[in-house]
Amino acid sequence: MHAPSVLVVGAGFGGIAAAIELRAHGIRDVTILDAAPGLGGTWLHNTYPGAACDVPSHLYSFSFAQRTDWSRLCSPQPEILAYLQDVAREFGVDELVETGVRIVAADRPHTGAPWTLTAQDGRTWSADVLIVATGQLNRPVVPDIPGVESFAGHAFHSARWDHGHDLRGRRVAVIGTGASAVQFVPAIAPQVGHLSVFQRSGNWFLPRRNRAFPRWWRAAIEHVPGLARWRRRFITEYCESITLMIRHPATWGRLGKLYSTLFMRSQLRDPQLRRAVWPDYTFGCKRVLFSSHWLPALQRDNVSLETEKITEIVPEGVRTADGRTHEVDTIIWGTGFAATDFMFPMEITGPGGRSLTDEWAGGAHAYLGMTVPGFPSMFVLYGPNTNTSGGSIIRYLEHQVRYVRETLQEAQRRGVRAVEVRGDVERAYDAEIQARFTGTAWTRCDSWYRDEHGRIVTNWPGYMREYDERTRRVDPADYVFH
Repeated sequence: MHAPSVLVVGAGFGGIAAAIELRAHGIRDVTILDAAPGLGGTWLHNTYPGAACDVPSHLYSFSFAQRTDWSRLCSPQPEILAYLQDVAREFGVDELVETGVRIVAADRPHTGAPWTLTAQDGRTWSADVLIVATGQLNRPVVPDIPGVESFAGHAFHSARWDHGHDLRGRRVAVIGTGASAVQFVPAIAPQVGHLSVFQRSGNWFLPRRNRAFPRWWRAAIEHVPGLARWRRRFITEYCESITLMIRHPATWGRLGKLYSTLFMRSQLRDPQLRRAVWPDYTFGCKRVLFSSHWLPALQRDNVSLETEKITEIVPEGVRTADGRTHEVDTIIWGTGFAATDFMFPMEITGPGGRSLTDEWAGGAHAYLGMTVPGFPSMFVLYGPNTNTSGGSIIRYLEHQVRYVRETLQEAQRRGVRAVEVRGDVERAYDAEIQARFTGTAWTRCDSWYRDEHGRIVTNWPGYMREYDERTRRVDPADYVFH
């Protein structure tokens, strides 16, 4: 049978990796659709001051497209975006991207029919295979706080930064203290008149100064044989050690907590501020953050940390549970993403009118995080339970796209139009994955890793090397070929 046609939704790292893998193995009819004006995904949208990856670049990059010229340990957003654009161009897949296409629905009326995708403007595309590569961290969330629309000043989300709005000398409120805020607050604090940072819960921190590499080190990486490979291997093991701490909170996790405690105490001289920022949950239950600049920024004279609950937004600013009104000119939402919604609100409908929304009503699930029974030849990249707490999602994506490609080739060899995972296989896998969270730090608090039912739907419960092994080969017995 001829090679299948493929539609990929999302032109970030996952979508680009999928196109490269498929085209390199003879599946040439690939189209990538993205709502943005260009390729890049997360790294196109997130342009806030200080934006960078908190995974070192030698690991946060494709194994088949390594670079020796990274400017620093954890590259800033423009460098990561340029890298992805360069790789797409180098492998000739940048031409496959159709931008400005917001897909709202995907439908496969019966197994013998193709997938038909419908855009917001009414345009449609059809293909044998659907790959959803929208990721987990793509839809910014603004919390449902009373009075949000009444604010008389200017407000925006950090993931859609308004570079035309001058913050110099303004009274600014930052709502949220997650990974994005930890990067942009130190960057904007010296510019603003006053910065009020509203914290719901504190974070565990590990150090990261992220200075530019000295010239001698960059020369060594470029010219010393094997040094770049050793660097990547070292970073991999360091990242796996963080997962080790999260998986074993009573033993290895105590070492992580001790390291974090010593670092945080060394940066926090004010005992009152120290009490206010200190996390009240198990180390590793929520995302451990890397910054050597956040805690010093909170100690600036023009920065105040507010821990009272926000009750409403008023025209003048932010009102808290103690009755105070914090008057501000600008509100920046650092409140993260709808991580547990995955590709929603896109409506995905399989044969017989089967709705993925209904299928996932009790929590998102997919075999190996990639494929769902009842949705033939549909694959999700960076899907349920494939987020990493201590590693690089790029590594997961590489294994996923290879696995998807091998699955499609198996269907091609059998001369069939569609392939879907068996229901009993997916259910057994899901039960196994959920059971692996028992006893880990992930279960010891409420976090964005969980959905509204408390089920952990975002994270992989083990190590990167374990996911590598689980996706190393496709077992045809796990699938039904139509």
